[in-house]
Formats: sequence, C-alpha cells, structure tokens
Amino acid sequence: MEKNKMTSDSINEYISKFPPEVQELLEKVRQVIKESAPEAQEKISYQMPTFALHGNLVHFAAYKNHIGFYPAPSGIQAFKHELSNYKGAKGSIQFPLDQPLPYELISEIVKFRAAENIERAASKIKKKN
Repeated sequence: MEKNKMTSDSINEYISKFPPEVQELLEKVRQVIKESAPEAQEKISYQMPTFALHGNLVHFAAYKNHIGFYPAPSGIQAFKHELSNYKGAKGSIQFPLDQPLPYELISEIVKFRAAENIERAASKIKKKN
C-alpha cells in the first residue's frame, strides 16, 4: 500500500490503485474537501491528489499506515492545538489508518486555506492596480 511510484493522471486513477478500504477513506477526504471549497479545482501535483484555488490549496495521499494531508505550513500552524495528537511536520500531518479520520477538522483546515488563498489573490490584484 505504499504510495504508488507510478504517476496518475487524475484523482480517480490515483485512488483506484489502493485497496477498497483505503479507496473509501480517500474518497471521503476528497468529498470533504470538495464540500469545504466547492470552487477549488482537482488536479494531480507532486504525484498526489491536489485541490487548487488561486494556487495549491491542499494535497492528500495514502501510505502504508496513514493518510497524509498537506495544507501548507499555515494550515498546520493555525490548527496546531487540534492537530497535536497526530504525527506531522511543518506542512504535513499523518492521520493513522487504524483511527477514525477527523473529517470535521479537515473541513475546517480546508476552509481556512481557501480563505487564505482568496485573500492573497485579492491582495495581489490590489497591488497591481
């Protein structure tokens, strides 16, 4: 179940490479992201499912023992207290496969990142004018 080294052209293709129980988790994460940032576009970036909205919003990926979630360092920092029970790094968090995924928290992080990206895009437009 290691993250597949082969590249995928779509999130559907990426998800299809995993066992059914992992596919179910990945589809649920995907759905939560879609509902939290409906205007975001799906793509594959860094060989991972990615949602973009005025730049990359979040990435996610399946590994042997966890689902990796990558909301950028700002997304980790803003929710560091809520994420304190999970392994992670500057811009990533690991949700163990043997525990329920925190879908509500994922939603909150995605909404935070969407607002952050929209605000950054708006400020870039203001600077140009």
